[in-house]
Amino acid sequence: MNTLSIKSAPAGPGSPISDAEWQVRLDLAACYHLCALKNWDDLIYTHISATVPGEDNHFLINPFGLRFDEITASNLVKIDLQGKIIGDQNVRVNVTGFAIHGAVHSARKDAMCVMHLHNENGVAVGMQQGGLLPLSQHAMRFYQQMGYHDYEGLALSAVEQTRLIERLGDYPAMLLRNHGTLISGRTIAEAYVLMDTLDKACAFQLKAQSGGGPLNIPSPAVCAKTYKELLGDGSPEGILEWPALLRKLDAVSPSYRN
Repeated sequence: MNTLSIKSAPAGPGSPISDAEWQVRLDLAACYHLCALKNWDDLIYTHISATVPGEDNHFLINPFGLRFDEITASNLVKIDLQGKIIGDQNVRVNVTGFAIHGAVHSARKDAMCVMHLHNENGVAVGMQQGGLLPLSQHAMRFYQQMGYHDYEGLALSAVEQTRLIERLGDYPAMLLRNHGTLISGRTIAEAYVLMDTLDKACAFQLKAQSGGGPLNIPSPAVCAKTYKELLGDGSPEGILEWPALLRKLDAVSPSYRN
């Protein structure tokens, strides 16, 4: 008979977790640290969430009040779709902040990892009426694959959640105008790599625009062709990049593994 291998983590006093969940915790904590290294964190705000393997509608998220570089595999918090803590951890979560994540997780079963950041490049491009332009190869990864959601204030009502999900559709990325970025990934690695690609695309656009001269935009046919080439066979992205990123992290910020 097969037995389930377990580890202990503070999801409740002495509460055991599976090896599968522990791996997700490691990858999610690593994602937080990688974002901190990129200066994508916003003090203690914004979030990255991931589904718990084998537990419907349970997710892992950062404790409210910790910096991204303070997140570890063991201090991540398990919550449900309403942001209620599962277990007996004496911590807080930002329920209002999780509202966006909960809406995406609920509507998109492929959304294993949801990243919502206030990274400067993405916020700046989201302020522009034209949004992300297909100026760079990085931007072409999102050619006709980007949702936009107009700013409606801090709180996300149930009605606004519906509008956000409709505008996201099946896209992997969204610019929340005047607010931030949103990525839906089938894995944590894919979410991080897509966010990295989006951030660079936005940075390239801002740099090009700062020159003040006419911009060269490839034809729609070239943009569509490049998108298909970048997408490849459609497998989740990040398979090759993630081990390399973890090696970097182990050298400079290994505490995520605690």
